Amino acid sequence: MSRLLVFQHVAAEPLGTLDPLIRRRGHRIRFKNFERHPDTQPNVERYRGLVVLGGPMNVEDHAHRAHLLTEMRAIERMLELGRPVLGICLGAQLLAHVLGAPVQRHAAPEIGWHRLQLTNAGKTDPVLAPLGDAAPVFQWHRYSFQVPPGAEHLARTDGCEPQAFRHGDNAYGFQFHLEMDQPLIERWLANPAYLAELAAHGHATDTEAIRGHTRAHIASMQAHADAVFNRFLDLVGRPQRRYTLPSREWV
Repeated sequence: MSRLLVFQHVAAEPLGTLDPLIRRRGHRIRFKNFERHPDTQPNVERYRGLVVLGGPMNVEDHAHRAHLLTEMRAIERMLELGRPVLGICLGAQLLAHVLGAPVQRHAAPEIGWHRLQLTNAGKTDPVLAPLGDAAPVFQWHRYSFQVPPGAEHLARTDGCEPQAFRHGDNAYGFQFHLEMDQPLIERWLANPAYLAELAAHGHATDTEAIRGHTRAHIASMQAHADAVFNRFLDLVGRPQRRYTLPSREWV
């Protein structure tokens, strides 16, 4: 059975709706939780693909979070092997950094629901095209990446130009959170540490407005997310079935 490797940074940021899609495909998921095991050294060559999730830390924190360097080396190796990589939020920033693009604090945090607009390249992209010309997506970030050299710029919002990119045929970075469902959004809105960090940087969060927008947009985003994630998983392929000899009757 084929396996996908997932880098997780905190319990509050799981695979979300992507988890059942991967399992439905017949893949096994191997989590590396760097909050619990910051010194782990994964052997990525055992895996068919890599998903790097979000987290409250940033690329520049690698000086005191050595696992970020471990992750970047793992991403680099997966790219060398030509295997699919998907980075979400922090994961996209790590992927962009590996590919030589700057990652910096954004002018203002993007929190809540924002209208994502696909570029011309995005509208025809094999993975991202199902989002359509413009779709509301959930955001939660204070840092952003620049599109790496040689990569395709796939999406933007009014407040943050680089929202998605594709490097080669099978490495994708998404700044936004397509994996969210309503309970997970509620979990973030109830997280004192997340809200306190925003307040400390002068960004008051209207949680009730976000809840209202979530009720309005979550079903549409999840339908789009399923289509996008399934197309990414098409790049990983189907698990190879083990061959078993047909049974015989001996007389």
